[in-house]
Formats: sequence, C-alpha cells, structure tokens
Amino acid sequence: MSWLDSDYPPPRYHGDQGEVSARHRPADTPADLVTPSGGRTDYLATKASTGGEFGLYRVRMGAEAAGTGTHFHKTVSESFYVVTGTLRVYDGRRWFDASAGDFFHVPPGGLHSFGNESGEPIDFLMLFTPGAAREGYFEGVGHLADMSEKERLAFFLHHDSYFTDMTKGPAAQSWRSRDAQ
Repeated sequence: MSWLDSDYPPPRYHGDQGEVSARHRPADTPADLVTPSGGRTDYLATKASTGGEFGLYRVRMGAEAAGTGTHFHKTVSESFYVVTGTLRVYDGRRWFDASAGDFFHVPPGGLHSFGNESGEPIDFLMLFTPGAAREGYFEGVGHLADMSEKERLAFFLHHDSYFTDMTKGPAAQSWRSRDAQ
C-alpha cells in the first residue's frame, strides 16, 4: 500500500478551523466504580463521551481470585491491554497468561473469558468498539444475586453478554482455567 492510498474513513468533521473539544481525565480522578473487595473501574471514555465510537475502561483487580464466565458479544469487539500484573485469558480454545504489555483482541462472536489467578493485583484496559454503555453492566453485576433467573437473563441480553452458562453468567466457575481443562 502506498502512502498516497486512501485508507482513512470519510471526514466526520467538516469545518476548516478545528474546534475546542478535547477532554482530559487526570490520573487522580476518583474511581467510577469500587467493588466490595476494593477493585476499581475507571470509565476513561464511554459511549456517551465518544459519540458511540468506543468505550475504554481501566480495571484494577486485587490479589484475590476473580473473573468472568466464558461469553461472547454480538454487537461489540472487546480488547484487553495489560498494564501491570498477569491476566489469565481464554481465547475460546486455550487459557494463557497475558502479562504487562500484552494485548488481546476478541471480535464480535468470539468466545472469551478472563480472570485473576495470580495472587497479585492486576491493572488492565478494556476497549469496546463500537462504544456500548458498559457502565450499566459493570454496575449491575453486583446485583445479580438479588435478581430472579428471568431478570438475570434479561440483564445479560440487554448488555450483549451471552454466557455459555446463561443461568450462572459471570459467576460461573468456568473462568478458572483449571476448571476448563
């Protein structure tokens, strides 16, 4: 491909002068979501703030074992970038460790799971494209135990989360790699 080839999408901004529209989120901004175990999620860029282009979230899990059951999404891709620590990930075929600097991309329909089995804290970024309001999912997961089976199913479907075990959802122990082998 030549540097003259057109490999950019069509313009979405049609002005000639540019505009003041950049957004800054300082590193010391309080977490948007703190779990009972002390984990935190920062909503760096949401569907609302990017006009639906993408959603970017920073997740910091403590040393305790935690994760999500095997699932896929029909409307979004999901990507992971490990900042520090080791994230155990499942690509639909095998489990492996993703370490600081590793990137893991899951296209729509791709089976995946992830969790922390390291016994150490981890810090990673999650990118959803196009943007979806994942904040509602992150905030609602903590209330699954209070929902009926029908309410849980509706919650999963509303949030484009199709678990291989829809009755257990993210709490399924299948996220633990030793249980899946």
